[in-house]
Amino acid sequence: MKIPVGAMNKPKKPRRSTTKKRDAVERADDAGGRFYYKGNRHKQLRAFVSVVKLGTLTRAAEALYLSQPTISLQLQALERELGASLLERRRRRVNLTDAGEALYELARPLVEGWDTLDRDFQAKVKGLQAGRLVIAAGTSTIQYLLPDLVRRYRERFPAVQLQLANVTGKDGLALLRADAADFAVGSMLDVPNDIAWAPLRHYDPMLIMPLDHPLAAQEKIALEDISPYGLILPPQRLSTYRLVDLVFQQRQVPYHVAIEVGGWDVIKEYVAMGMGISIVTGICITEADHTRLAVRNMKRYFPQRSYGVVMRKGKFLSAEARAFVDLVRPGLLTHRDYDDPGHSQR
Repeated sequence: MKIPVGAMNKPKKPRRSTTKKRDAVERADDAGGRFYYKGNRHKQLRAFVSVVKLGTLTRAAEALYLSQPTISLQLQALERELGASLLERRRRRVNLTDAGEALYELARPLVEGWDTLDRDFQAKVKGLQAGRLVIAAGTSTIQYLLPDLVRRYRERFPAVQLQLANVTGKDGLALLRADAADFAVGSMLDVPNDIAWAPLRHYDPMLIMPLDHPLAAQEKIALEDISPYGLILPPQRLSTYRLVDLVFQQRQVPYHVAIEVGGWDVIKEYVAMGMGISIVTGICITEADHTRLAVRNMKRYFPQRSYGVVMRKGKFLSAEARAFVDLVRPGLLTHRDYDDPGHSQR
């Protein structure tokens, strides 16, 4: 077979690596062969924090608009750089090792602070002029507890865009864990491990009834006195209903619910119309209510309800959020619990 003239003298092209990824992985630092991803430690930490917060590599990749292999490579690089295993990879989600817990405590405020750096810088330089604050709260909290605080906040920081997310307690926790709310204000019966809770106001349980109700003539009312009368309570999914049921069950006193309806104002209206009696939290009792309702304190049987600030442990609060919390109670954020790390139990 004839070989074309000059073919044997044709210079060969240098072979290239099959993938850029392989070239990059094979690159090492002369000082110790360190993984090439060290060039961007912020990306590594951001991926690590996102995986811990969201529970899986897939969710973290979606949140950061990256591929799952990229997230995995960043985590591997971080572990190799630090010389420690940070995550235990399970079938459905990942869990932190002891070293991971330590890093998460350090990395989370750094990552979240970086993400809000521009906004916080403007707040420092120009004051709170154009920031945004999202507070999760239930209907009763928004209606009875927050108005004065919101008014004072708006007077001091009129340019801040304030959003009050009207949600139940469960949905409020979901917003906190997803960083869709800066913090929440409301009542809590059970505090999860990843949540910090600081009670601010305490309210007694109150029995309300029409002024002409047979029990209105009694100053002290026992659970047995309430038993024959139908109660008007919030829906069963809410904590008030569960608490009332628990107390009656523990005391082995029978009771029955005449009407389930949401909203303290609606309940008060139905009681005033003579449709039943109710046990409510004192937060919703106003001076005007005493002109149409008989009110009796029931703290002898039912516990107080505390309302306060709820936030995710380790949360790096914006300047707007810190200003509001300081308005509620100065120095609240200096308590150690608010710097403790926690991870989502979703």
